[in-house]
Amino acid sequence: MAEKSCVKRLQKEYRALCKEPVSHVVARPSPSDILEWHYVLEGSEGTPFAGGYYYGKIKFPPEYPYKPPGITMITPNGRFMTQKKICLSMSDFHPESWNSMWLLVLKKKLCCPRKPTF
Repeated sequence: MAEKSCVKRLQKEYRALCKEPVSHVVARPSPSDILEWHYVLEGSEGTPFAGGYYYGKIKFPPEYPYKPPGITMITPNGRFMTQKKICLSMSDFHPESWNSMWLLVLKKKLCCPRKPTF
């Protein structure tokens, strides 16, 4: 069972995403589990990913935001293995480097991309 503060935080983040959507990204919690989110990334123009849609999942731990989420890609994309956790400093692949400030970095990257990184 998720901690109450985790659920409140995720609900707040979802409301913020609904209010200010991020271009080329859709992310929503599962209707049956607030800790599991599904996302779709639209491939950036001018890259080999242009025109593609890439589906993945984010699994938040009950201790979120004090512990990092796990991130997986479902759609084959040529960069990340499907159905395997992605190795990022801001994921549970490297929990020792987690800092909730990564969320601000991620939002800025998604809102203002200069070069695609996947």
